[in-house]
Amino acid sequence: MIIIKSKDEIDLMRESGKVTGYVLRTLADIIKPGISTMDINNYVEKTITGYNMYPTFKGYGGFPGAACVSINEEIVHGIPSKERILKEGDVVSVDVGSTWKHYVSDAARTYPVGEISEDALNLIRTTEESFFKGIEFAKVGHRLSDVSHAIQEHAESAGFGVIRDYVGHGVGRNLHEDPPIPNYGDPGKGPRLQEGMVLAIEPMIVQGSYKTETLLNDWTVVTVDGGLSAHYENTIVINDGEPELLTL
Repeated sequence: MIIIKSKDEIDLMRESGKVTGYVLRTLADIIKPGISTMDINNYVEKTITGYNMYPTFKGYGGFPGAACVSINEEIVHGIPSKERILKEGDVVSVDVGSTWKHYVSDAARTYPVGEISEDALNLIRTTEESFFKGIEFAKVGHRLSDVSHAIQEHAESAGFGVIRDYVGHGVGRNLHEDPPIPNYGDPGKGPRLQEGMVLAIEPMIVQGSYKTETLLNDWTVVTVDGGLSAHYENTIVINDGEPELLTL
């Protein structure tokens, strides 16, 4: 069931979204060769709790970290570790959620670590672009798959693959709510978008095959062929006009 949010609920999510967006924006100045994925996690947790909010991912389904920190071929759900050290040329995706008075915001970015290859830069750039291509259709009256199709079309036209096994979702009092939002598919399908829907749109784009596998830790998802992955996500509100991006 898709839950339409009230103005008061959206106000709470707007406050949460400001903090999630701030965390991801400031991480760009922190991520560099030589730091660990646990250093990233600790910064995320300290910053969110400093605003009297809760890092949504911590303990969610048993996840041990405050942030998902995924390197190179890791698509999502990388577990922070003191032993995972970022190296020059890596790309690192950080997925973050903040909870304020029971309401959640969710967003992700992929960052270069030092100097990276032009191919890796193009992947990161295309993933972000595909998000914005998608939300051109995130308006009242469009079908949900109009967003999905626009994401897929842009990513694949640039020569990249679109992950099928993991999708975006509604968000509100819970991190994952209806509807599921694939990043692929034909247009003109699924529910019509309505004012008050709050959605986490999150293209996960890869070099090579879109097929995935999960590591033995039962969390971290990787590309089967070792291709690099990038992730770009914002929590958005469907309005009468343009969508509002709560986490940008």
